[in-house]
Amino acid sequence: MSNDDNVTSAIHAGLWLVATPIGNLEDLSPRGAAVLRAATIICCEDTRHSGSLLKRIGASPERLIVANEHTEHDAIESVLSYLSTGAVVALISDAGTPAISDPGERLVRATINAGYTVHSTPGPAAFVMAIAMSGLPTARIAFDGFLPRSGSERRERLTEVARERRTTVLYEAPHRLEKTLVDLADVCGNDRLVVLARELTKLHEDMWRGTLGDAVLHSRTVEPRGEYALVIAPVTAETVDITDDDILNGSEILISWPDASTKLNFSLKGIIEVLVFSIALCKDTANLNLTLSSAIFLIIFGIPDVETTILLGDIPKPLGEVILSIAFKTLL
Repeated sequence: MSNDDNVTSAIHAGLWLVATPIGNLEDLSPRGAAVLRAATIICCEDTRHSGSLLKRIGASPERLIVANEHTEHDAIESVLSYLSTGAVVALISDAGTPAISDPGERLVRATINAGYTVHSTPGPAAFVMAIAMSGLPTARIAFDGFLPRSGSERRERLTEVARERRTTVLYEAPHRLEKTLVDLADVCGNDRLVVLARELTKLHEDMWRGTLGDAVLHSRTVEPRGEYALVIAPVTAETVDITDDDILNGSEILISWPDASTKLNFSLKGIIEVLVFSIALCKDTANLNLTLSSAIFLIIFGIPDVETTILLGDIPKPLGEVILSIAFKTLL
């Protein structure tokens, strides 16, 4: 029995998600090719685009079903009908892993809800490759796909990226690259590190590294070509200095991080009340940190003497240390 026969014998009925090359055709795995050859039907975004790949590997399914962003819902009924007969059904995208910033999510969900099995043959995913080669932190990552093109939803997503404590990966088309970089620089700051990954696995693969400010200039001097993966460094907290005069005057204090700001306008009486309440919830000072969130909550929502305005709702952790420090200085 050949190696290909061994692979084929392990292909069970169900929906198979087959990752396809994002540039280099040699990146299709032997198992992925075997699944495509064994499939009764194959769902794809574009029959012409996928047809060349299928012809290359000798795959000739009974039927190709178009399942793109406009037709995926319509394809579900046909797919479930084939699955009911015990068929092997494959799902591919034009490039990369199906259902990841590509059609497939609804089809996968419908298959699971109907009680059929979903399998996969892993392979290329541009965002995984981009972050692995970026040189930025990889322990915690956030993949955000394509940003909305305009409106409040785009602004909200940009704000989330600016405040993200994990390395973020976005996808962007070349004709929208400059606008997205400008918007990111506005909310993240010009000094935030970014990596622009382009044409991954292809002949002209390129990894540009620098700051968002420099990336904007780069996008204006070099004509963007090919799909981009943008890898954005996470936000980091800065030390905040507050003087005794700030406390005693109850003045407006702007606590700034590189990419977010929280404005607090509070009174001396409010700070003392918060500290007293925090201590009342604790039996010893070692537990003060555990009730710090309660103190912050009271400042924001519960103390009439405190006027508080939150410009960006997600308060970074160092803010708690600032509030506790102010309270101790007031009592002492």
